[in-house]
Amino acid sequence: MSTLARHARAEWGPLFSTVRGGLAARRWRAVPMTLASVCLTALFQYVQNQSWGYRFVQNIGCVRAEDPLWLSLLRTPLSLFVPALDLPVWGALVQILLVFGIAEICLGRWRTLLIAYVATLAGTLYARVGIEWGPDNPLGLPASDAQVVDTGPSAAVVGLAVFVCWRYRAYFTAVLVTVLMVVEVLFKDNLAGKEHLAAIAAVIVLCALSGLRHRGGDTRSGRSGPEGEEPDDEPGEGPGVKPPIQS
Repeated sequence: MSTLARHARAEWGPLFSTVRGGLAARRWRAVPMTLASVCLTALFQYVQNQSWGYRFVQNIGCVRAEDPLWLSLLRTPLSLFVPALDLPVWGALVQILLVFGIAEICLGRWRTLLIAYVATLAGTLYARVGIEWGPDNPLGLPASDAQVVDTGPSAAVVGLAVFVCWRYRAYFTAVLVTVLMVVEVLFKDNLAGKEHLAAIAAVIVLCALSGLRHRGGDTRSGRSGPEGEEPDDEPGEGPGVKPPIQS
């Protein structure tokens, strides 16, 4: 086996085994939430491109920093599934199918939805803070961004990708995703890019909290090291495959 193949197997082997096991055992039934998300995103894309549906989608699922906070919080859950009008919808659908699908198998549907929501909410709240900081702050935003619609599903996709990679110790891939988002901001300094970084920052906090929770559980049970850790009991993980636990 070549050096490259060994590195690839070490990086993605556990993740690939879990996904393959879940799909082999349950096929499409392993990712019902993902399939529903793809269909909902496609439906929103169709409706918002109709003269009769654009305002409806804007009112229920599009978030801007100029909106009242309570209204943004009400719209945020559905904003995960409203694709950007200026980007090809097939890109959003492919991202959701792949990243949400892998996450649903590896983490379970409810944990996947929670992480996706936290990542999206982080971007939504960052936009308000960034506008308050102003364009003179390196992390700030111009006042005009208050009228820009948030990132839609992309922040959730980025956040889930980082969390799953960290969860399965594909650390190089997690760092690569983060670096690509930083490069995006450097070359295209816009609201979407900075919301992606906010989503990653929120997910890193979740990773740290998850790691502390597992360490605390090991201490109380008298176990130490990965061999003593318990797999998650969330439905939707690959059957018979024990995922790596964070160190």
